[in-house]
Amino acid sequence: MKFDEILITVGEFGRYQKLIYIVFVLVSIPNAFQAISIVFLAGSSDHWCAVPQWKNENCSEWNVGIDECDELKRYASIPQTNASEVNQCSMYNVSTLPFVPLPDGNSTTASPLIDYHSLDVVPCPAGWEHDTSQYTSTINMDFGLVCDNKDLADISSSLWFVGVLTGSLVFGYIADRIGRLATMWVCITGQLVFGVAVAFAPSFWWFAFLRTLLAMNNMGVFLVAFVLGTEFVGPSKRVVAGTGIMIGFSIGYMGLSVIAYLIRDWRHLQLALSVPVVLFYVFIPFVPESARWLLSVGKVEKANVVIDKISKTNNVPLPQPVFTQRDKLQMQKERGENRATLFDLFRNRNLRMESFNLLFNWFVESLVYYGLALSSSDFGVNVYIAAFVSGAIEVPAYVSSMFALEHFGRRPSTCFYLLLAGVACILTIVIPAGIGRVVMATIGKFGVTASFSIIYIYTAELYPTPLRSVGIGMCSMSSRIGGIIAPLIRISGRSWRPLPFIIYGAASIAAGLLALLLPETKGRKLPETVEEGENFRNATSDKKYIPVDEDDKDAVPMTTVNNAPDHLVV
Repeated sequence: MKFDEILITVGEFGRYQKLIYIVFVLVSIPNAFQAISIVFLAGSSDHWCAVPQWKNENCSEWNVGIDECDELKRYASIPQTNASEVNQCSMYNVSTLPFVPLPDGNSTTASPLIDYHSLDVVPCPAGWEHDTSQYTSTINMDFGLVCDNKDLADISSSLWFVGVLTGSLVFGYIADRIGRLATMWVCITGQLVFGVAVAFAPSFWWFAFLRTLLAMNNMGVFLVAFVLGTEFVGPSKRVVAGTGIMIGFSIGYMGLSVIAYLIRDWRHLQLALSVPVVLFYVFIPFVPESARWLLSVGKVEKANVVIDKISKTNNVPLPQPVFTQRDKLQMQKERGENRATLFDLFRNRNLRMESFNLLFNWFVESLVYYGLALSSSDFGVNVYIAAFVSGAIEVPAYVSSMFALEHFGRRPSTCFYLLLAGVACILTIVIPAGIGRVVMATIGKFGVTASFSIIYIYTAELYPTPLRSVGIGMCSMSSRIGGIIAPLIRISGRSWRPLPFIIYGAASIAAGLLALLLPETKGRKLPETVEEGENFRNATSDKKYIPVDEDDKDAVPMTTVNNAPDHLVV
């Protein structure tokens, strides 16, 4: 009896699975906190050159209030009467002059009593003053990430995705060696330790370094939670179970905007997002190791204990032991067969073209998803509302993608959602900042989220069994490279604001159209050999759909730690 057959017998999603599944959904929530928090940690605010000798001037002799006095000091030092980028990074050289605003206190122009325009314009010698009406403290304020250093916040986001990539490789390997459960608790500990450490970073580069380590552990937690959450449910419930964990991430995304609204100091916010992870240690005695992994490494005795607990909790008795030593030998034999390498993806023409197509698709999905997620503050509305809406739209996107998969197939659904995202990104350029731009960006986020959910399943069905694991792993790598590049593309918007959204839109449209070149998999028997995979696009489609062999570690996408959906792997 295979493991999936056991799950079908005792209940594919019975009482036992539901109880531990709740834990994995909860564990996925803080992952969204840390992945998207940079939007608020590095929140942008108005800034201008500081003039220390004017700090104690209160303008009392001109009958001006405190707020008006600060406003006068600001505009008396900058070269013009607006807050353009140039003015925020330079000032009149007033270091030797007293502060003398207009006597009536009603103007924000420089005083006529002093000829400011005769002074030299110099870079800010004493740092910057910041508008604290929205954020009381951000890394931009504390570490001077403005003017010449304004791109460092986006660079830290790219380094975050370097950590994501590294974490997927390191902890994916570790989880296959020492087990899913031990890896998850190691990563939760790292998530707690490095999350708290980030809040005490003394400089920007310490901040970036610690967040990169945090990203590695954040990735490990989500990967293993996703795998454990899906390995304990039966074949017919696995897609739904995976989607539930993604929705847990979306809940965390929405919750982040609420927490950030309540806590406006970045260090306090980072602590508030990190410390609650300690509550997960309460679940240590109740979460079992993956029975599927135990079987894959030949630990049949321990696997039998877990299976027995499932059967008793679900009130469906099974004969004991379920697996014997003969089963152990057979599993070890199967584990050593059908090994594939990266080069096998590109040996044959059809598989090679499909692989390049899928690699580009996954790259674009991650690029656009994180490009839109990190741009919440650029839409001209309240950043907290924009972030909340951006997270909330993911829930209907997941539900919609499941409906589209069932009724319209993989190829047209992938194309439609990517085209929707692409067109929405392009239209974002021509719509003025405000509600209209937020609505259009939200439509783009809906499209890319739904398409990312679909492409994961589509990829698993396109690759033949011997290449399925290595194929999805390669696509995962491509998507993480997209995540690394997404913040860097945002930097290009400094010179021309529409450029990032032109790139996001054009890439989405191109990926959507290229998806039409892929063969449809809905209702078809999945390829079991490399030869079947190579001939898949030319094969007849009248054979009944046969699911992936979920008991084969190399065949099942959701039982390999490295293969969780990458638009949520953060």
